[in-house]
Amino acid sequence: MTGGAKRFALEAHDLALAYAGASPVIEGFDLRVLPGEIVAVLGPSGIGKSSLLRALAGLDRPRRGTILVDGSPIDGVHPRIALAFQDPSLLPWLTAERNVAFGLGFRRQPALPAAERRTRVEAALRAVGLAHASALYPSALSGGMAQRVALARCLTRRPAVLLLDEPFGALDEVTRADMQRLLLRVVADSGAATVLVTHDIDEALLVADSVVLLGGVPARTIDAWAIAAPQPRADADVTGLRSQVVAALRRARPATRPGASPARERVDV
Repeated sequence: MTGGAKRFALEAHDLALAYAGASPVIEGFDLRVLPGEIVAVLGPSGIGKSSLLRALAGLDRPRRGTILVDGSPIDGVHPRIALAFQDPSLLPWLTAERNVAFGLGFRRQPALPAAERRTRVEAALRAVGLAHASALYPSALSGGMAQRVALARCLTRRPAVLLLDEPFGALDEVTRADMQRLLLRVVADSGAATVLVTHDIDEALLVADSVVLLGGVPARTIDAWAIAAPQPRADADVTGLRSQVVAALRRARPATRPGASPARERVDV
């Protein structure tokens, strides 16, 4: 943005997270995401990436810190935040169209006239390339199509913030690449500030505008990279940066995570 201070759609300041009755999981986490920006969060397995996303979504209350959407603090579930998981979680008795519409009935969503709901659902299905499949039930959808429906369900809400928890992790390589390209287009069109939690370094480097690395016990940001290569990107565009991220991830692996044997810890590489 020009002509003034940047307006962040999502901000997190000094976040601390902990499981009930347990030691802190994340300490002192800060994040700022602009509209239309994709930030990928990487880190060793079990470091607390999904817990962080749940806190940003307002599903879990942080132990300390502030989360802002469009400059205002959130207190619980927020109508302008949409969250998608690796499991599409579609209701099997509803068609694709009605699964997408179901997102408009989530908690704290504003009431909409029937015509506006229909317009939003149709637009969301077109955005993910599934206008032709609106009448299909989940049992008739491929894995990639199911994820597209889940993404459309988020888009019907016209979110300012889109949170994605390894949404393409269960897909085959070709479908995953298709979904990554779709994500880039959807974020560009919607302007949603997007946080992508992924275990896949290549996915983070090919899709995101910046990458944040969590590490340590409790976890905190130990490194971050802005990615200057323009879209569309190829592996060759980020080869040098990939080597840096892999090395940093290995250093970030906790050697003595409480309650876990070091031998069972692994780095997502």
